[in-house]
Amino acid sequence: MTHKESALEDLVGKDSSRRAFAKHVLTVGSLAMGATFIDGARVEVLAQSLTDIDILNFALNLEYLEAEFYSVATYGTRIADAGIDIGGRGRPGPTVGGSAVSMSGFNRIAAEHITLDEQQHVRFLRAALGSEAVAKPTINLQALGVGFTNQNEFLTVARAFEDLGVSAYGGAAPLIKSPAILAPAAQIALTEAQHAGVLRMLIAMANVPVPMTDGSDVPPLGSPAGRLFQVDGNGLSTTRSASAVLAVAYANSASGASSGGFFPDGVNGTIRSV
Repeated sequence: MTHKESALEDLVGKDSSRRAFAKHVLTVGSLAMGATFIDGARVEVLAQSLTDIDILNFALNLEYLEAEFYSVATYGTRIADAGIDIGGRGRPGPTVGGSAVSMSGFNRIAAEHITLDEQQHVRFLRAALGSEAVAKPTINLQALGVGFTNQNEFLTVARAFEDLGVSAYGGAAPLIKSPAILAPAAQIALTEAQHAGVLRMLIAMANVPVPMTDGSDVPPLGSPAGRLFQVDGNGLSTTRSASAVLAVAYANSASGASSGGFFPDGVNGTIRSV
């Protein structure tokens, strides 16, 4: 058994980790989306059904989306064309929509570097999960009808993805108990934050107004109530529960929503509903 496999097995066996994550998703996430309160007994039952591998697979779904978006926008290819394995547990699906975007100058440089990082994130998580990794689900890159016409559209969608990724890792990181998993998870989160910072600066420099993804979003400079960084009044980065993350990815904040938006058939794994 490898060091990574041992660490993952360690995590899966910890009831406290499973329960803490479930309560965070079901209570914090539900309150954020205005859903009906779930009583303690129901939370306990659902908590016992989760494992820490579910958490990593949830992250893998998001990395599939980001890696596909950047690969298509930057090179006009899918991640499978780069030799990345996309099979696994759950229902596999194609990636539809999108095309290479004409970009110049630093926009092109940033896109190329971020593409490589996001592809590596998929490879890293799949290696860590091994046979437990979920398959890439069906992805609709043009769910919002924007992103590929010009570089400003690309920056708009890329910024939304990166800030969403930062908030997702930020919400999950405190729940990880094993140092062997926490360290690399933090490294991925920091990488996503670097991506977000560069993209927010490029948007501010281009003076491109962008829409808010949800009520927690802080748009970049150039938009109403925009700020250079995605932080609150205390200078703290936004965090989201899994429920809130899926509400953005599905473009549907209704409690119980399990598909839509960028994931027309939903994500794979246990954590799949708003």
